[in-house]
Amino acid sequence: MIYSKNKVNLIFFRNITYLVLSIILFFCISIKKSDALPHEWVGIPKSEYGEQLWDRQSIKRNKDGSVRVLSKFIPKTKSEITKDIFYTMDINCFEKSFRDVDVSIDEANSNFNDLADWQDPNGDELILGVIGQVCRVEN
Repeated sequence: MIYSKNKVNLIFFRNITYLVLSIILFFCISIKKSDALPHEWVGIPKSEYGEQLWDRQSIKRNKDGSVRVLSKFIPKTKSEITKDIFYTMDINCFEKSFRDVDVSIDEANSNFNDLADWQDPNGDELILGVIGQVCRVEN
């Protein structure tokens, strides 16, 4: 009788442990999914190289007064090598300059570099389009 009672207790505690771990796992996955905010992509007029979009929901003002925004470049022709590229850009609206603080092929793998150098768009109409639209929205 004692042996079977211990066995029942062991099975009960094992099942409770599995249940608790399953609940924790479920909430961790749910939190990660809900952490992703929906995007509100805004398009820039296309160029011969492709299309540039920026996310209106991602605009944030940095401490230095610049603006941070997520943008996405969609190449005109896609292949295994040329895929959509996500850029997290800081934009200096006063100087019309930018810096890419993160570049990746998916949104999940970010590696921010806040020490990136500020750059002039050098006439790139896609970058100029993002700068112009973001600065109009933000000011």
